[in-house]
Amino acid sequence: MIFRFLLSVLLAGCSLGNTDFPGQYFLGARYLNSPLGEEVAPDNDPLIRFDAFDCTTFVETVIADNNLKKLNKIRYKNGQVDFLARNHFIETDWLQNNSDVVQNVSNRYGPVQVRSVKIDKKSWFKKVHNIETEFTPQVVDIEYIPYKNAKNILPEKTLVVLFITDKPELRDKIGTDLAVVHMGLLLPNGMLRHASSTQGRVVDVDMDEYIDNRTQDKTNLGITLVEIK
Repeated sequence: MIFRFLLSVLLAGCSLGNTDFPGQYFLGARYLNSPLGEEVAPDNDPLIRFDAFDCTTFVETVIADNNLKKLNKIRYKNGQVDFLARNHFIETDWLQNNSDVVQNVSNRYGPVQVRSVKIDKKSWFKKVHNIETEFTPQVVDIEYIPYKNAKNILPEKTLVVLFITDKPELRDKIGTDLAVVHMGLLLPNGMLRHASSTQGRVVDVDMDEYIDNRTQDKTNLGITLVEIK
C-alpha cells in the first residue's frame, strides 16, 4: 500500500510538502496513534510511513517533505534515533530542538497570553513506559492566542498550529503537566489540515468551526502559531 501511494505521487509529478497547501496528498490517510518508532524495542514501529499518521507525525512528515533524514532530525534531538532522544514533548523538546526549523510567531497574529508548563519527563517515562531516566523537570513559557482572538486568521503561508490546554487531570494520568494536546497545519485559506482521531483520517476542516467546537471545553485555552522557516 505504501509503495502504491508513493508511485501515485511520483506519477503525478508532485512533491509531498513543497506546495502552497502542503500535505494534500495525505488527505484521507488513516489516523493511527503513535505510528512511528525506532524499529527496535521499546517502539518497534517504522521510522517513516505514508499510509497512517497521528497529529504530530503528520506535521513532521510534511515539514520533512518525505525525507527520512530530515524527519529524523525533526523527531529526535540532534537527529539521534533513540527512544529517549525522541522529541516527545512539543513544549520542551520539539520547539527547542527544532529552533532552526520553526519559530513561534503567535504575536504576529493576535494578542498573546503565556501558559507556563512544567514538563516532568522522568515521571512521564516511569508512569507511561516504566522506564527509569535521569531527566529533571523543566518549566517553559509558551505564548498562545486565546480562542476569543484566534478566529478569522488567514496566514500568507501555511503555519503549524498547536492547540493549548490546561487540564490538571492529565498530570495524574500521565505523570506530568501538558500544554500542547494537538497540532495541525493552518492553511492560507483558513482551513485546518490535520490527522483527526475523531474522524479517523487526515482531513481539512474550517478552522473557525473547529475553534468553536474546542471552546465548549473551558480547559482549552487557545492556539500557538508556528512558522516553518
